[in-house]
Amino acid sequence: MGHIVTQQTSTKSVGVLSRRGLLGVFAATAVTAAPTYSNAAGFLRGGGDVRRIKMHNARTGENMDTIYWIDGSYVREALQEINFFFRDWRRNEVKAIDNRTLDIVAATHRLVDVREPFLLLSGYRSPATNAMLRRRSSGVARSSLHLKGQAADLRLNSRSVSQVARAAASCNAGGVGRYSGSNFTHVDCGNIRSWGS
Repeated sequence: MGHIVTQQTSTKSVGVLSRRGLLGVFAATAVTAAPTYSNAAGFLRGGGDVRRIKMHNARTGENMDTIYWIDGSYVREALQEINFFFRDWRRNEVKAIDNRTLDIVAATHRLVDVREPFLLLSGYRSPATNAMLRRRSSGVARSSLHLKGQAADLRLNSRSVSQVARAAASCNAGGVGRYSGSNFTHVDCGNIRSWGS
């Protein structure tokens, strides 16, 4: 399988694990089982046996390319790095990101079939940040799933909002919002629904 590389361009260093090293991590740590969905066959066809998050955050200048799920198990260390990457950068607050949201993001990325990383516009939002954004825009929900670490706002330069939204909606596993005017797609692990144009 080669090497698994996780990179962030901030002060964090680059970590490299071989497959053998990664399997050693599994033996040494408890991992959470993969979630079960009522429509798992349709959803997981995009997830694969290896699930990867590949993203760039223009706000922080950080990049992430990490395998967070392999052979039916989540990798705790990778999830911790993802939680930090998805943090509320305005307040530097970290919250655990719901694994179901990560699975939707990973499956969507596979389904759009690009090498380009997702641009993460918004992951976790603290209550203070969400309130500030609500004052600026009527499009920010009072009880946004971003507050629970259950949503992500994403962009790809090589794919349209509609293309990303169709891929996310085909997972049939949560909410998908099209924000064509702002050039991003919202995905979450809440109720299955869609909105926007």
